[in-house]
Amino acid sequence: MPGENLTRDEARERAALLSVDGYEVSLDVRSAVGEAQGEGPRTFRSVTTIRFRCNEPGASSFADLIAPSVTAVCLNGRDLDPSEVFDGSRIALEDLAADNELVVDARCAYSRTGEGLHRFVDPEDGEVYLYTQYEPADSRRVFACFEQPDLKAPFRFEVRAPEEWTVWSNGAGELADGVWRFAETKPISTYITCVVAGPYHYVTDSYQRVFEDGTRLEIPLGAMCRKGLAPHFDADDVFLVTKQGLDFFHDHFDYPYPFGKYDQAFVPEYNLGAMENPGMVTFREEYIFRGKVTRASYEGRANTILHEMAHMWFGDLVTMEWWDDLWLKESFADFMGAFANVGATRFKDAWITFANRRKAWAYRADQLPSTHPITADIRDLEDAKLNFDGITYAKGASALKQLVAYVGQDAFLEGARRYFKRHAYGNTRLGDLLSVLEETSGRDMAAWSRSWLQTAGVNSLTPQVLLSAEGRIDELAVVQEAAATTPADHPQLRPHRVAVGLYRRTAEGALERYARAEVDVEGPRTVVAELAGAEAPELVLVNDDDLTYCKTRFDATSLATLREHLGALTDPLARALCWSALWNMTRDALLPTRDFAALVLRFAGRESDIGVLQMLHAWTGAALVHYAAPEWREAGGRLLAEGALRELRDAAPGSEQQLAWARFFASVAAEEADLAVLRGLLEGTEKIDGLEVDQELRWTFLAPLSAHGAVDGSVLAAELARDDTASGKRHQVRCLASRPSDVVKAQAWAQVVESDKLSNALVEATIAGFAQPSQRELLAPYTEKYFAAIERVWAERSIQIGMDVVRGLFPSLRDSQDTLDATDAWLSAHEDAAPALRRLVLEARDDLARALRAQACDGAA
Repeated sequence: MPGENLTRDEARERAALLSVDGYEVSLDVRSAVGEAQGEGPRTFRSVTTIRFRCNEPGASSFADLIAPSVTAVCLNGRDLDPSEVFDGSRIALEDLAADNELVVDARCAYSRTGEGLHRFVDPEDGEVYLYTQYEPADSRRVFACFEQPDLKAPFRFEVRAPEEWTVWSNGAGELADGVWRFAETKPISTYITCVVAGPYHYVTDSYQRVFEDGTRLEIPLGAMCRKGLAPHFDADDVFLVTKQGLDFFHDHFDYPYPFGKYDQAFVPEYNLGAMENPGMVTFREEYIFRGKVTRASYEGRANTILHEMAHMWFGDLVTMEWWDDLWLKESFADFMGAFANVGATRFKDAWITFANRRKAWAYRADQLPSTHPITADIRDLEDAKLNFDGITYAKGASALKQLVAYVGQDAFLEGARRYFKRHAYGNTRLGDLLSVLEETSGRDMAAWSRSWLQTAGVNSLTPQVLLSAEGRIDELAVVQEAAATTPADHPQLRPHRVAVGLYRRTAEGALERYARAEVDVEGPRTVVAELAGAEAPELVLVNDDDLTYCKTRFDATSLATLREHLGALTDPLARALCWSALWNMTRDALLPTRDFAALVLRFAGRESDIGVLQMLHAWTGAALVHYAAPEWREAGGRLLAEGALRELRDAAPGSEQQLAWARFFASVAAEEADLAVLRGLLEGTEKIDGLEVDQELRWTFLAPLSAHGAVDGSVLAAELARDDTASGKRHQVRCLASRPSDVVKAQAWAQVVESDKLSNALVEATIAGFAQPSQRELLAPYTEKYFAAIERVWAERSIQIGMDVVRGLFPSLRDSQDTLDATDAWLSAHEDAAPALRRLVLEARDDLARALRAQACDGAA
């Protein structure tokens, strides 16, 4: 990986020197089918012509290409010796003219890691499917290019493919004389170009829009998936959300969709959720649901569709200059996903999901030692890869939600409209956006940016309530504190626009808000004058309505109220915010894990929002594994399994809640009696009215049975025969790796760490199965092996696989001071290791230290 890196300084120097006029890329992927020829990786032919200008004739630069071999390089009619100018990742370009033409003929490798041109063979029918994925810098694995976002250019693609295939790219395409030729794109960055090819199942529709001036816009729509998933593909719902999103963004952005057609491909073995390639968006195929799922899954898919659509403007039309300003696209798209979901689709509670799920991701990332400002310091491509994180996405989106409250929605959207028109097809920095927002709002955006975009860490807000003798509020103040992990070189406290809500129980027992005030929190203590004289509250909710980004704390009275009456909160957003605050307290070792679990067992059964319920299940499961005192884990697991089974049996037959509790019960089942229930549900000897045990739920039940040694490989082989699909294979691999056996663990370790034969999806499945909470002792030998292997893995494997291994195999289940010491010893001995690798280990170390603190808190309870 080090030889494939590109630094910010190199990119700036090249951008100052070169301007790109256009690319012509010709790919021949007929080699994707049939037997591989010869030794080494399976390859395809890639011929690239780049026309570019150099403002310093005679200067030198380089083009990017990662390929097993280069057949020919021609610069301005001069044939160059590939062995002299190509080093495996760069092509040296000497003595450039004012106007240049570079032609590169190469053999590029198909990918099995989801980076570059990924090749997937469907085990169900043997069909081959291809797609590309480039962000941040993997188009150079497919064609020669200047791989940085600010060297935009128009692209023309042509592709030769097997006769029975269809090929798609960013522009509209047609087949003539055996070649697929695609319309030239608008100027776009290399990382958002795209090719999808294979025997995909393809469905079409169209979108029409007539603007106020009478102009008519028609956008051809397409959606595709593997043939094996076609029976499950609900393309009508995908198109419904797509059209609703296009209407919403046209209403608010005042800039017509600029990229012609709009295809959406659901592709196998995808590393990301989705990617915003203009005109050709790619998604992970898990968004096509093979079994029954809850409304939360459909909401999540709609959010992703809208997130990627927002990128057509924030990211594709206007692109950040370098990855420092990644937030200029990802924070906006994350915000717009929820904003458009609420404003345009049936998912009117999307802000609840945002508050509960997305912000939890941000809060965790912002308390790690690797926390960084939203506008990060991205030195190179390895930094960029790791910064697609909870800060760039969810914290950035939270800051924008705060910004909307600060400047007003109208000023915010007008700023966006001016930004698009002013910088269309160009590249921007932070100041370009701030300047238009300052114009439209009249606010000092530099001060806001310093506080929110250029500092790191999360603040906590706690209410202080002083009551008069008459039982009314004498003074209510909000106390602001900085997280202990906030870097010393960043200001600790921020301005927050918050709503403070006061809650009391009604005569009927409902816990409802009776007073609310908005206030600008500044500094360590802010008095909310408007609430003086109000009746004494039973619950004070700082950041009611979730206007800002902070960790909410409670005063003693409020916490006591929640312990007894959390389920009586009638407002679903307020309830979600309270759950989120309680979870943060558990992570911060302020609330014992057993207390959080008790709250879930007592009140989660009343939770009406299915997304919140599923998040509570995920949090509780994680708390039991990582934050429970070791001596309480077994008893805690038993309590959770009993409670989950009770809720499963009591849930309305066929309801989403029933399905959610079934999955949670499987995740915590450990006792023989619980495993017998799962086995009975699989075999049909146990019945729960309304619970349909479809294929996906069967695998869900088989996972704990495998991990506890209650089924063997023959049972899993029989299940794969029943579900002989790509999805079934991933499930089987995970279950096989989860079995409690020394031999199994050694084999799984070798397959992931010592070999590169598994695809990215099967690496992910094997890692997921390898480390099981019930097998802590079985994993003891792998702590030393982990630290001995990770530097080699990082050097030899792709960055995606390196990240999967370093994160996924860290010995977090060996949660002891010894493991913490071993981590510290590795960090001390490897100060010169790749910064991105050290960051991953530091993050894992922080998670482990947090777990030990939470366990101590729980043990003291």
